[in-house]
Amino acid sequence: MSTREHIVRGFKATLVARAVYMISSALLMFVLARYLLDPDGYGALYWAIGILAVVQLFADVGLGKSAARYISEYRGTDPGQIPHLLRSTVAFKLVVLAVVASALLVFHERIAVLLGDPSAAPFLAAGVLYITVNSFNVFSQIAFQGFNRLEYSAAVQAIGGAARLVFAVLFVLAGLGALGALFGYIVGYAIAAVFGMAVLYYRFYRPIDPAPTYEEGLSRRLAEYSVPLTATRSANVVDKQIDTVLVGVFLTPAAVAFYTLGKQITDFVLAPAESLGFTISPNFGEQKAAGKLEEARRIYETSLTHTMLVYVPAAAGLAIVAEPFITLVFGGDYAGAVPVLQILAAFVVLQAITNLTSDSLDYLGRARARAVAKGVTAAANLGLNLLLIPTIGVVGAALATVATHSVYVAVNLYIVHTELSLRLARLGRSMAIICSITGAMAVAVLLVTPMVSTVLMLFVTIGLGGLVWAVLVLASGFVDLRDVRSVVS
Repeated sequence: MSTREHIVRGFKATLVARAVYMISSALLMFVLARYLLDPDGYGALYWAIGILAVVQLFADVGLGKSAARYISEYRGTDPGQIPHLLRSTVAFKLVVLAVVASALLVFHERIAVLLGDPSAAPFLAAGVLYITVNSFNVFSQIAFQGFNRLEYSAAVQAIGGAARLVFAVLFVLAGLGALGALFGYIVGYAIAAVFGMAVLYYRFYRPIDPAPTYEEGLSRRLAEYSVPLTATRSANVVDKQIDTVLVGVFLTPAAVAFYTLGKQITDFVLAPAESLGFTISPNFGEQKAAGKLEEARRIYETSLTHTMLVYVPAAAGLAIVAEPFITLVFGGDYAGAVPVLQILAAFVVLQAITNLTSDSLDYLGRARARAVAKGVTAAANLGLNLLLIPTIGVVGAALATVATHSVYVAVNLYIVHTELSLRLARLGRSMAIICSITGAMAVAVLLVTPMVSTVLMLFVTIGLGGLVWAVLVLASGFVDLRDVRSVVS
């Protein structure tokens, strides 16, 4: 199977599973926000999840990604070392996880008081289970990525999303409120973790004959490479979660609900880009190891161009229809999320590039450079949030996210360019065509949006924008219809 066929196959599997995960996430978001929880309850739930994401950072460090990097490297050169790698990684994880979970269990009440909301204590106590099961849920997905068997990563993610939806709704309907929704997350991730670890053990660990000895220094390199990955992950968590936590500290649970809803909608829109980035990244390590940098460059340029062809117009459309979308789908109580979503539309483009680029840099061996960039921009994001949230409210958190992420994306692209020597003039011409298509589509959507008064009209408007985009893309010759048919088939 060629590299292109392997990428397409992995992308299809990942995209289908990501679709299941995101559809289940969208249904959960809709049911909780529209019917089961008020803005205060919705905000309390996702504020707690934001706090637990920060705690999760200390429980996971960068061991999973480090293991995936070495699995990818040794899979073709010395597969007998892989069982030793997996044993070392799991042993390290268990030790770190035990320390962090114990600390959270002992100090959860003090943490809640310190953050200004003692009522969050039960959520943090339940968080001991949350970080434990989610740690192995995520680890199994990353390990399968290292083996370049993305269909298994996809299956774990889909199972977790679907189970989370079912149990969160059941527990809320049983009268457990926002805390019940958190337990739904726990049960869903536990089911996914059991499935993922079982497949990893029976399909990948047991069939490999371990080498007689563990390669000297490999365990040390595994731990050492996890350091920059931990720094990157730390900065990523600060970038993605600390703003939610700070909104809860400085403002109200309802403000957290508005901000969280805007971010969740952008996450849903970004699912295909995340799938593509997750799919192509292991191939960069393989191409670099084989000395095929031109092939790696071609893969990256093609992926970036087609990602922008989708996400620049999507971001423009999202900003235009934000108001009717929020008020008609989730209700007038969530109108405060409209300006957040309009600002975060720019973040959609930036995060699409990041999803395509970040993992690829890890597999190219540039994790340290990316960690420095992420650390600096995350610190800037924290500073801007501390400055803007108390002064201009929840919109300040969105502005801080867009501003700092713009710098991070620019640095990432520069690092990729130094590794792959991107053809900038060719990429520039492609972006000019994409911006022209976006402008024409935006005019069509703007003309129709004032007439939107029902959910049906909203989706007709979105469909119209999509139709105009598709016609312009095909007319420009940017995408060949035969390629579309090939991918769909």
